Amino acid sequence: QMQLVESGGGLVQAGGSLRLSCAASGRIFDNYAMGWFRQAPGKEREFVAGISRSGDWTSYADSVKGRFLISRDNAKNTAYLQMNSLEPEDTAVYYCAAHFSWTTSYFPLKSEQYNSWGQGTQVTVSS
Repeated sequence: QMQLVESGGGLVQAGGSLRLSCAASGRIFDNYAMGWFRQAPGKEREFVAGISRSGDWTSYADSVKGRFLISRDNAKNTAYLQMNSLEPEDTAVYYCAAHFSWTTSYFPLKSEQYNSWGQGTQVTVSS
């Protein structure tokens, strides 16, 4: 399994920005599609964004489309989630996840398809 460590969470006012990082180790990073998920108290974990191995293909949840940007730097074994125009509804623990993929353009949307997870980083947006 790949080891993943998230960082960059914190407390921010509504309208502010944060950039989450996900540092990977233990496997060849560019063999893995990456995803970001989040879980708010009392709610199920939900898909936020995904990116293919090559970085050419991305997808976003409707709730974050136009505000969040997922990216990756395969040379640094790191994935990122740039979060802009944050809203109180974005408050959650954010997790990055990795999915081994034979296809460079594919990434899954469901959490159960990812087999490596980070410990999560808390994002709190105050109104």
